[in-house]
Amino acid sequence: MQQTAHLAGFFAAHGIWNVSDGGALIPMLGHEAADGQRGMMRFAGGDIADGARAGREVLESNPDGAARAVLVVDAYLHLPAGRVDALMVDAVEYGPRPVSLKIAVPYRPQSSGFAVHRPKVLQVVGVPEGDHPALFEAFFAGVDAHEPAAAVWNAYLDESV
Repeated sequence: MQQTAHLAGFFAAHGIWNVSDGGALIPMLGHEAADGQRGMMRFAGGDIADGARAGREVLESNPDGAARAVLVVDAYLHLPAGRVDALMVDAVEYGPRPVSLKIAVPYRPQSSGFAVHRPKVLQVVGVPEGDHPALFEAFFAGVDAHEPAAAVWNAYLDESV
């Protein structure tokens, strides 16, 4: 599952890089084959919700037989302080016993002074709690692996939220 968490971090960073200039994120699905080959699909057309639904269908059906995949969509996260913009990151490692990870990466849009906030773990399925710290390390290693996006993430990091 660490490879999947790494992939999730990489594509979460790519999403942050995309929204840092004020544009909307077109829902995207990053996938990786067992041999390490990566690909990405965007789900444009209609509205963002249609794209998110189409991405979810591909994530759930895995038509290309990927070893792991990550869906990143722009949405809202409800926190005690109120509603914030966030990238929702759904990562799945396929197999006989699928495991999954859901993380939200809150951010402040460019129109309000762009900032990236601490990721929030929403759900981990199929991974013992004692292994969670290694997953989060792998997630942040994935963020750092996307060098141009990591530069934006780190330059605009605001851990107050």
